[in-house]
Amino acid sequence: DLRAKAEEHARDLAALMVTYPSTHGVFEPTIREICDIVHAHGGQVYMDGANMNAQVGLCRPGDYGADVCHLNLHKTFCIPHGGGGPGIGPIGVAKHLAPYLPRKFILDSESGRVLFGEGERGKRLPMGGSSDYRHGGGKGGNVSAAPYGSASILTITWMYVRMMGAAGLKRASEIAILNANYIAKRLDPYFPVLFKGKRGLVAHECIVDLRQWKSVGIEVEDVAKRLMDYGFHAPTVSWPVAGTMMIEPTESEPKHELDRFCDAMVSIHAEMKAIADGKQDRQNNLLKNAPHTARQMASGNWDRPYTREQATFPAPWTREHKFWPAVARIDNVYGDRNLFCSCPPVEEFQNG
Repeated sequence: DLRAKAEEHARDLAALMVTYPSTHGVFEPTIREICDIVHAHGGQVYMDGANMNAQVGLCRPGDYGADVCHLNLHKTFCIPHGGGGPGIGPIGVAKHLAPYLPRKFILDSESGRVLFGEGERGKRLPMGGSSDYRHGGGKGGNVSAAPYGSASILTITWMYVRMMGAAGLKRASEIAILNANYIAKRLDPYFPVLFKGKRGLVAHECIVDLRQWKSVGIEVEDVAKRLMDYGFHAPTVSWPVAGTMMIEPTESEPKHELDRFCDAMVSIHAEMKAIADGKQDRQNNLLKNAPHTARQMASGNWDRPYTREQATFPAPWTREHKFWPAVARIDNVYGDRNLFCSCPPVEEFQNG
């Protein structure tokens, strides 16, 4: 219980980090109460802005109590998500925290160097000394020598915001929420949606539960690999709940693409049921052997208890445009525990 924990640790409570909507894919109805509890016990609230694509144009973190919010540019503002970055974006703070923001910077036209200002939010050039970084009279220091972060990334977001406009950004949030609820409603009869709001709805993402299939030997990883045969990169698996799949369609996908994904999941459900009913072997089946490669299909030795067509062309659209996985099933756990570097040896860099 948050209230009990806040009272117990009131002397040491500095801040609480929350994600809104939550990573469970729902709008937390007690978000204001959560912020009030933390504030009443001397703490601040840091809101992770990773899920701003369900808020832009609809609500504002400051209105329900957040003191700090990191507005991630990925997902919400047109920047790709994953691949190690870029994790950048502006940090907004409530008025009482403004004096603690990094100092403003000034570009010296003569030297071309970035100079950090002094004083409250830095109003003037640093004087004296050889360093471009000075603490001066402000309450906080700069944490980065690159004032704009990755400037090339920021220009993409700037163009996106300008082209979308306020109405377009709001519409994007609405479509992101609509798309997630559409998928949740279609898949719920086959794969129960684990978390829902009071009215049976989700926010911008939904978590479907596959844990009940473990009893017949089917893991969420099997479904993820089988999706490749249908032409899909699987959504996030086993996070934030092990044995589940977190689906976040965003505003980008049209209805026919959402239907194609849902049709694939429903078709896979039928394949899973065939295994559960004993119509397919529990180890040698479409899911356990997925994904299926072009080399396997072209091989003269096909010893699977199902047809090549079932393996590689499970849906009508796969005959029109087929994505062929480069490799078959790999051992993910072994790969995680036994890292292999494909980079050239260090000696080549030394000699180059």
